Amino acid sequence: MGEARGHICWAPWMRRISRAIPSDPRCKLCDTPFGAPGNVMRFIGFGPSRLNRRICSGCIHALEKRPGGAEIELSLMFADVRGSTGLAERMSAAEFSQLMARFYGAAADVVDRRNGIVDKFVGDQAMALFIPGFAGADHATDAIEAAHELLDATGHAEADPWIPVGAAVHTGLAFVGTVGEGDAFDFTALGDPVNTAARMAASAGIGEILVSREAAKVAGLETAGLESRTLELRGRAQTVDAWVAA
Repeated sequence: MGEARGHICWAPWMRRISRAIPSDPRCKLCDTPFGAPGNVMRFIGFGPSRLNRRICSGCIHALEKRPGGAEIELSLMFADVRGSTGLAERMSAAEFSQLMARFYGAAADVVDRRNGIVDKFVGDQAMALFIPGFAGADHATDAIEAAHELLDATGHAEADPWIPVGAAVHTGLAFVGTVGEGDAFDFTALGDPVNTAARMAASAGIGEILVSREAAKVAGLETAGLESRTLELRGRAQTVDAWVAA
């Protein structure tokens, strides 16, 4: 996956031109600028893809023609809005939609700053991939820091956050690449680490970040003084050891 970065859409000389344009954010695969003035590229098919706002449509089209992926070690960050059913019950549908849009935007901003890729927003949950080919060797650290920054962005440093969020970070070997075909095509990660991270996030309390033993080890997280938990996750036979990092 790391070797494939930047070799999906453009020739090297075009990528150099693209990178020279002072415009962020950019496609995580080919560096096509999405912000002004480079956002003119959207008119020739290189705007943000509807499948993933951090990957351009040109790269998605190229991936569709060359499907596949690889098993790699990566870190995953899931953030879950706690009590979303109750929130939706206490406000109008339009108000709840605006609240979730604000949450999605906050999650996308912190993930992008930490060189992650927003995989998807599903209901009340955000899923982000921190792939070594993009985030570098510090992918687990970046995922943990993104979780911290998301809690700050949602007001958890204060007594009354504007939306209640719990998060989790896990590291493991998963399939990363393209799946499906046609309108059901997606660039994503699949495997036990993905399911584990999602279940961990669902177990996190408001304002908590659960970091698995695997993620803590790769990140070199200092766990002395942190609360440890053994998590029994729904649908999973084995328990997961984790620390509460916030």
